[in-house]
Amino acid sequence: MIKRVLIANRGEIALRIVRACRELGIESVAVYSDADANAPHVAAADRSVHIGPAPPLESYLSVERLISAARASGADAVHPGYGFLSQNPAFAAACEKAGLVFVGPPSTVLAQMGSKISARRLMEIAGVPIVPGETPRDQSDEGILQSIARVGLPVLVKASAGGGGKGMRRVDAHADMLSAVQAARREATAAFGDGALYVERAIPKPRHIEVQVFADNHGNVAHLFDRECSVQRRHQKVIEESPSPVANARLRSRMTEAAIRATRACGYRNAGTIEFLVDVSAGRGAERFYYLEMNTRLQVEHPVTEQVTGQDLVRTQLLVASNEPLPWTSGSLTQRGHVIEARVYAEDPARGFLPQAGRILLYREPRMPGIRVDSGIEEGSEVPLHYDPLLAKVIATSATRDDAIQRLMCALREFPILGVHTNIEFLLRILDHPRFRAGDIDTGFLDAEGAGLAASSPAELPGPVQAAVAAHESESREETRPSHPDPWESLRQWRA
Repeated sequence: MIKRVLIANRGEIALRIVRACRELGIESVAVYSDADANAPHVAAADRSVHIGPAPPLESYLSVERLISAARASGADAVHPGYGFLSQNPAFAAACEKAGLVFVGPPSTVLAQMGSKISARRLMEIAGVPIVPGETPRDQSDEGILQSIARVGLPVLVKASAGGGGKGMRRVDAHADMLSAVQAARREATAAFGDGALYVERAIPKPRHIEVQVFADNHGNVAHLFDRECSVQRRHQKVIEESPSPVANARLRSRMTEAAIRATRACGYRNAGTIEFLVDVSAGRGAERFYYLEMNTRLQVEHPVTEQVTGQDLVRTQLLVASNEPLPWTSGSLTQRGHVIEARVYAEDPARGFLPQAGRILLYREPRMPGIRVDSGIEEGSEVPLHYDPLLAKVIATSATRDDAIQRLMCALREFPILGVHTNIEFLLRILDHPRFRAGDIDTGFLDAEGAGLAASSPAELPGPVQAAVAAHESESREETRPSHPDPWESLRQWRA
């Protein structure tokens, strides 16, 4: 069994890993930059190591500093979390070379699946449906243009090393082809250092459904059902749920079987996600699905699967990395009820989702049945500009989808955060939108409805916020009064 894990990440995922380590009796080592010296994940871990200045390239993205921190702390394993270096084959290889257990797939698998072109070819060989398209050997502008002509408009030009929508352009008209190819290549080169491109047919109004998979070192591969992630803004997920509202038993069976084939085909280990685009244009019972990509790490939205199956995915990651077999099989798991997750960000939707930074003056997580909150901040925390502005994930579980939506809305309304703008009002509008309520969503939902949902409007402050503001105003008034003999007013630190 692993004895001590260095957590090569920050925020809520670092706290999540600390909790799983504690349950297994594994020591946890946090790393932190100058900006995170007082962060909750640093205080929660058994040990902590400073790794550099606030800019990620000098701290959380520095392979050398992280490996040095692991050696200095006596860690025998590294958990990369998600984001940062979690899908970086060079980091995984550096861990392997240093004799550290990398809690994830082998570096060779990361490299293979990190190339969208090689992954497409592998999936095709494995019999997993892929989106019609081409992976041209001629990577010149002219070669890509010829591929677009053969595939036929509309198409997506995509970066081989891409992710998060970077290096991707949709082409609907011949006049836009060359500029789209050149823009995609520039963005791909800047983001990933790799300008290789491929071409896929654009699926009309696709749904984004993914399957959680797990594999161990003993030949066992299992799935943990599906998650719907179609509510996206600029290819970044905003709301996730399980089960998918559109996936009937037949479609779910076909997709999970394809996910198992894909996982075996690449020799995968540990937790991963097979992502599919689902074409529902032909109607119920005639849905078609296509392999999109494999996320070779734990996903941000993993709590959705944990709640709907009752399994701890981070704990299982650590067990598999310790060479233990999977503690369950696909056949032993069931989906229980309905689960929806909303991501709460420090951003201003009314100003183009501008990321926010500053001190959290008030922070009160909702505490009610069926609600889970995964967060990496607390009252008084500083939200830095250097990192992703995710504050918390609010996860609602209930017997039905309608009840889960209502429960999540109640929780968000009782989640006061002061000090920075958040997207909570935006999330509430999505959840209350007739199309979302009806399950009539696709990956273009927020493209069509997002501007109206993000627009600023007067909103009544939640009850706890009103009380805090009133208390602050009362204290301000008291400072201008003469002293009062009544102890119920003069003892400010006393609370009922």
